[in-house]
Amino acid sequence: MKKIILTGDRPTGNLHLGHYVGSLKNRVKLQDEGEFDEMYVFIADTQALTDNFNNPKKVRDSVLGVVLDYLSVGLDPSKVTIFIQSMISALPELTMYYMNLVTLARLERNPTVKSEIKQKEFGSSIPVGFLNYPISQTADITAFDATIVPVGDDQLPMLEQAREIVRSFNNIYGETLVEPKAMIPDNEVCRRLPGTDGKAKMSKSLGNCIYLKDDSETVKKKVMSMYTDPNHLRVEDPGNTKDNPVFIYLEALSTDEHFKKYLPEYKNLDELKSHYEKGGLGDVKVKRFLYDVIEDTLRPIREKRKYYEENVDLVYNILKEGSKKANEKANSTLKRVKKAMLIDYFD
Repeated sequence: MKKIILTGDRPTGNLHLGHYVGSLKNRVKLQDEGEFDEMYVFIADTQALTDNFNNPKKVRDSVLGVVLDYLSVGLDPSKVTIFIQSMISALPELTMYYMNLVTLARLERNPTVKSEIKQKEFGSSIPVGFLNYPISQTADITAFDATIVPVGDDQLPMLEQAREIVRSFNNIYGETLVEPKAMIPDNEVCRRLPGTDGKAKMSKSLGNCIYLKDDSETVKKKVMSMYTDPNHLRVEDPGNTKDNPVFIYLEALSTDEHFKKYLPEYKNLDELKSHYEKGGLGDVKVKRFLYDVIEDTLRPIREKRKYYEENVDLVYNILKEGSKKANEKANSTLKRVKKAMLIDYFD
């Protein structure tokens, strides 16, 4: 069996550091290691419309921004198929067939769905398309025979539901679909980067993000105004590093090389944490170091982004070619599914 990865993002705004440490950085690593036979990265515009149906321009305008982020971090279209979800005609048809295998009660029990319904304040007016997302996601995954799906902790229930649907389909119609497995970031901190305001998650809707496209001055303002330990009022006070976003970001992004370059009085992050926890280390110094670390991360990304922004026709061509290739793959899967379901009447 081929080793195939599928992953993607909703185009509801530009991608941020949380996306970078949680998925994008690892995607580039997986791409360059070459251990997988195929790798698909898609822009989930259809899914984004389930809760932005009254603002299609937001979704459309965000598609280009997300692709620019993909290419800027180093995703290579010669190694990875980048495509737009709505351009793949087989996906809604697969979704319709899978809907027969899931109960409404099971969808409503999905922890991720329940959490997002609460966050988006739908109340009792939940769009069917939004509630249907786990089934739609199963279509995305199975259409490309994905064996591995990189996810964060909050998406694990979605993947488990996809696995359930695959097992149900195969039990009824015979072994047809590939059951995917989850790939979770090794660094636990990277799974859920908090917002700059100390909220549980960096989120575009909460406006607490450092975006990959942010310029140097914007990054500096955001870092220097970040939430830290509210009880660390004076430099000599002992501080908390465990729930402190500044230290969590350093855990996700900094290396020993950064300390040699910008903060040589400390060998590594453990020494910096120890000093802060004992007292005698101010927030400003730590934030300045974090700014340097983030700048080291974003500088090459900005440079690549500038190139692609000046060559937008190339970007759209990458999307068109990727969507064409993805269509061929998904249509092949759909044909297999319809044969298993005995609805291939004219083949």
